[in-house]
Amino acid sequence: MLTMDKPLLIIEEAIEKAKKIGQPMNIAIVDAGANLMAFVRMDGAWLGSIDIAINKAFTARAFDITTLELGRNSQPGDQFFGIHASNHGRVMIFAGGIPIKVNGQIVGALGVSGGSGEQDQAVAEAAVVTLS
Repeated sequence: MLTMDKPLLIIEEAIEKAKKIGQPMNIAIVDAGANLMAFVRMDGAWLGSIDIAINKAFTARAFDITTLELGRNSQPGDQFFGIHASNHGRVMIFAGGIPIKVNGQIVGALGVSGGSGEQDQAVAEAAVVTLS
């Protein structure tokens, strides 16, 4: 179970990493049911990335896979091609969404958006390490 203290720790870590790389981010966390638990928009983060961060978290939990990996498998000719059109367009197929695991069990997911794919992924990866 993902209790409120864990999302706060994850968000703090994400903010720290985003500041370190100099890129303001939108950071969203969903629970096991893909319901939004926490969201932060750093000063200066893109407004257009608010929904993207939330939807990256939704996607990572809905499919229990990173959005980076889902994106790799959704290219033309691959097994998940066209998946981004499912779930009323909420499925994100670019980096920055990661399932959150506690004791090896998926309890939610994190979505980060506001920079390049590499930046979003780096912030997400640094943030989820806090629960390891």
